[in-house]
Amino acid sequence: MSLAAPFVHPEQTSHSHIQGQLSLGPGERWYCVQTQPRRESWSEAQLRAQHFRTFLPQLTRTVRHARRLRTVRAPLFPRYLFVILDLRRDRWRAVNGTFGVSRLVTAGDLPQPVPGSVIETLSALADSDGVVRFRSELRLGQTVRLLNGPLADAIGSLERLDDNGRVSVLLNIMGGRIRATVSAADLAPAV
Repeated sequence: MSLAAPFVHPEQTSHSHIQGQLSLGPGERWYCVQTQPRRESWSEAQLRAQHFRTFLPQLTRTVRHARRLRTVRAPLFPRYLFVILDLRRDRWRAVNGTFGVSRLVTAGDLPQPVPGSVIETLSALADSDGVVRFRSELRLGQTVRLLNGPLADAIGSLERLDDNGRVSVLLNIMGGRIRATVSAADLAPAV
C-alpha cells in the first residue's frame, strides 16, 4: 500500500516556482527521482501534492507527426526529475510510493545526493516555466545550423534578430537561398 498523497492531475500544479523554491535550507540536498516512462510531469505533480519541492528541467523541441510540425515541451532528462529532501526530517521513502515514480536514486540504502552545482546551473538557464534555454551568442551575418524541424542541419546566414527570440535565416538549400523565420533556440553557430 502506498503512503502517497491523494491523486492529483499534473495540470493542477504550476511551474512558476523555479527560482524561489529551489533554494536549499539547512540540511537539505537535491536528490534524483527516476520516473516511469513519460510520467515526469505526472510524478512531479504527485510529489508536489505531498509538499515536496521539485525541479523538472525541460526543453522545447519541434516534433513532426503526420506531416505536421508542432513545438512541445519535453524533459531535459527523460525519466528523471529532482526533489529537495532533508533525510533526517523528511519521510523520503514516501517518494518511492508516489504515483508515477519508479524509485529514488540510491547508493546502498540511502538516496544519493546530486551535486548542488548541477541544479544551480540548470535553474539559472531555466525560465519561469522550467524550460531550460541554452543561450548562445548569435550575431547578424553569422553562419548558423538549424537544429530542429524539416530543415534540420541546414546551414545558413543569420539575417535578422528580434526581441521575441525569433530570427530570420537565409538558408543554403539545393543550390538556392531560402529565407526562414525560426526560434533562436533552434539555431546553433555552425562550426
